[in-house]
Amino acid sequence: MFSKTEAHAELEKGAALCPGPWVQHSQSVAANAMLIAEKTSIIDSDKAYVMGLMHDIGRRAGVKGIQHIFDGYDYMMQIGQEALAHICLTHSFPVKNADTYIGKYDCTAERKQFLQHFLENREYSEYDLLIQLCDAISLPNGACIMEKRLVDVAMRHGLPEFTLEKWAAFMRLKKHFDTLCACNIYTLLPNVLENSSADLDSITK
Repeated sequence: MFSKTEAHAELEKGAALCPGPWVQHSQSVAANAMLIAEKTSIIDSDKAYVMGLMHDIGRRAGVKGIQHIFDGYDYMMQIGQEALAHICLTHSFPVKNADTYIGKYDCTAERKQFLQHFLENREYSEYDLLIQLCDAISLPNGACIMEKRLVDVAMRHGLPEFTLEKWAAFMRLKKHFDTLCACNIYTLLPNVLENSSADLDSITK
């Protein structure tokens, strides 16, 4: 797997190809994943950090919907980073259902079928779960309470029929990591209250 230095270099290359708040969001996910991992006894913090940096690397290929996860998967597989390729696919799916992506389905039917098969047959690791959690609490400028981020996404994409199921899955993730860390994870992350009180209009991914 990439070192932290190598992952930062990849993110910089991606930012040059397609600048946008996804870069800062990725940095935020990485920082928050590292802080949570450090509090557990079972997750390597450097590995969690690298996965956070790379989870959205498919956005280097342009502004897209679900296709960005496949762009990330393909790129990481091409350069021999299989573990990071898997994170590109799993980070948006706390529910193992390819129909629960919030955003545009701009992939082929074959790719969506591949995704569903992958999700059904993957046993999520603590790293999969941690990046899913951090994706749900990380704004470009840092962590916020999960409800803030979920409402932000709903304001931009609406409320599909699976919304409550997905929100419940995210809540279970937080409870899981609260238990692993033996504390409320928000206490580990800087500026949660300040970021949570920011205007929704100023928040984008």
